[in-house]
Amino acid sequence: MKITPLDIRQKRFDTAIRGFSRREVEAYLELLAGEFEEVVKENISLKEELRRAQLRIEQYQERERTLQETMVTAQRISEDLKSAAKKEAEIIIADAEHQAEKIVHGAHQKLVQVVEDINELKRQRTQFESQVRSVVEAHRKLLETFSAPSFADRDYARVEDNVAYLSQKKATHGE
Repeated sequence: MKITPLDIRQKRFDTAIRGFSRREVEAYLELLAGEFEEVVKENISLKEELRRAQLRIEQYQERERTLQETMVTAQRISEDLKSAAKKEAEIIIADAEHQAEKIVHGAHQKLVQVVEDINELKRQRTQFESQVRSVVEAHRKLLETFSAPSFADRDYARVEDNVAYLSQKKATHGE
């Protein structure tokens, strides 16, 4: 059973012959009721303050849980982003390496083609030089053939010598 300040104020005692002074008892009960009323008010105030404090603590605990969840989520997102960035970097590097291989392969193919073209041009040059030498040699032989005295030229000189000799003889005999 709870005692309230009103219970203290309304409490009545039986009177006896040699009992306490009624006025003193009532004054004391009134003082006690006032003090008890203050204690009850303070108790109610403290309970309300405690309730508000507990409510704030619960709010803070909820905020703390939310912050912890947010931090865990942020950390997980950060790790996911790092992982995604790493994968993307690996893809970019692989693609760049593939492109580099294609470029190097293409350059090598072009080099092989250029070397083949150079060798073909050298072969054609050698063939051309050989043909020019053959033509020059054929013309040189032709020139030698034309510049060498022919049979007709040698006979013509001998015929002239004979004609000159006979002319001289006739001139010496016929005189």
